[in-house]
Amino acid sequence: MYQDKRVLAVVPARGGSKGLRLKNLRIVAGRPLLVHVAEVISAIPFFDAAVVSTDHPKISEIAVDHGLQVPFMRPPELSGDRVGDHPVLCHALSEMERIQNVVFDVIVMLQPTSPLRTCEHVTNCVEKLVEGGFDSVWTVSEADLKYHPLKQLKLTDDDCLQLHDPAGGNVIARQQLEQLYYRNGAAYALSRQCLVEQGTMLGEHSSAIVVAEEMVSIDTEEDLRRVEQLMDRPE
Repeated sequence: MYQDKRVLAVVPARGGSKGLRLKNLRIVAGRPLLVHVAEVISAIPFFDAAVVSTDHPKISEIAVDHGLQVPFMRPPELSGDRVGDHPVLCHALSEMERIQNVVFDVIVMLQPTSPLRTCEHVTNCVEKLVEGGFDSVWTVSEADLKYHPLKQLKLTDDDCLQLHDPAGGNVIARQQLEQLYYRNGAAYALSRQCLVEQGTMLGEHSSAIVVAEEMVSIDTEEDLRRVEQLMDRPE
């Protein structure tokens, strides 16, 4: 528990992946991605339960071997590549509340594809969520202003180059651009009310933990190589 709040960790790890086959079991720094997230969870004392939502027996086996629970298998209708995180989290929450006959107050999503996360990233999210009374708190990273939406271009159907947003024509210096952020996948903490009653992962009153160090959310072979490089870097 965290300040009398019952906390559930959910690790979404389906077997299918178009980019990288069995992506959640790919080896990074000598261990499967799933094991990296299991190690972080085991080092955080406030989780009341930690469950893997998967449709794949090998993922289930490795999860259990490393201290995670897999008391149910994810149904096929929630296992496709066009299924978002929200229904997967709702299903996991519903199943765990039914199985354990308890109500969880905080749900933390930890994707195996972000192996650079630390215990501090996760703890800071939950701490800010509870103490700040937020609906959700995500880890984010600063977006490079070179790729700001107001600097983006597009090609029309007749092959003409245009500004994506006409307001970009007024931008002369980077100081005119508002700092934007992108989700880096390290941690998402949500209140039960946000997930179930508001029906969203980004609630009406949400905030973020800005992560200064480089983070990589793995989708490609190049991402895997980059993570290996960062993990090999001396402290």
